[in-house]
Amino acid sequence: MKRARKLSPVSASEHNFVVKNRCSVKDKIIEPVERAWTPSNWQDLYSGISRMRSAVAAPVDTMGCDIIRSVDYDEKTNRYHVLVSLMLSSQTKDEVNNAAMERLLQHGLTPTRVSSTNEDELGSLIKPVSFWRTKAKHIKQATEICCSQYNSDIPPDLEGLLALPGVGPKMAYLAMSCAWKKIVGIGVDVHVHRISNRLQWVPKPTKTPEQTRLELESWLPQQYWGEVNHMLVGFGQTVCLPKKPKCSECAINNLCPSAFKTK
Repeated sequence: MKRARKLSPVSASEHNFVVKNRCSVKDKIIEPVERAWTPSNWQDLYSGISRMRSAVAAPVDTMGCDIIRSVDYDEKTNRYHVLVSLMLSSQTKDEVNNAAMERLLQHGLTPTRVSSTNEDELGSLIKPVSFWRTKAKHIKQATEICCSQYNSDIPPDLEGLLALPGVGPKMAYLAMSCAWKKIVGIGVDVHVHRISNRLQWVPKPTKTPEQTRLELESWLPQQYWGEVNHMLVGFGQTVCLPKKPKCSECAINNLCPSAFKTK
């Protein structure tokens, strides 16, 4: 079998990705503080987005980590698939992420198989996901931890998930929700972060997804925590785009405070 080419040194942008993910569990997550503030028309906005999402399919509906299930694997291994998909997903489109997952599945996506795969080959399998060199390293390290400390399963709690290399709050909360079926917080990615600010679901603009999570959890009823990520991600992929949002096609453009204002 042809040997994968040797990985080159990380770039400056990838180095920054590593630095951002090299922190203690305590640094990764902050507990939200309940506040009296609540967006005035959030129920109408939420209902409108929900209706739009039910009418138009988005990439996350067929490629998201929450729908990853295979009858060929047991529940333990399916949980591992959720974790790997989440680790690949950072700054990567669902289509690219899904293609990488397909290659990994063909290779053999089990903790035992991945732990015995060298980092170069793992990198070649997940490329071209963003920061694929670093992610290959993190997946390899996290898999070895899962094998040695969790009997080839993924950690069953936030603390254990956040202790894994390359796993941040968004991934940990979504892993708890999608893999363990336990809603303990809101998974906030770039879509949820962007849209929450556009809808003014935060009392003042937030700079990071983690700041947005704290604000959302301070007022959004917990019954919505498990679905808000999937709903807003799909909305952000189809209508409320990062650039040139489709405000003219949006059913809540009469309610949204940012409608027709984003260049």
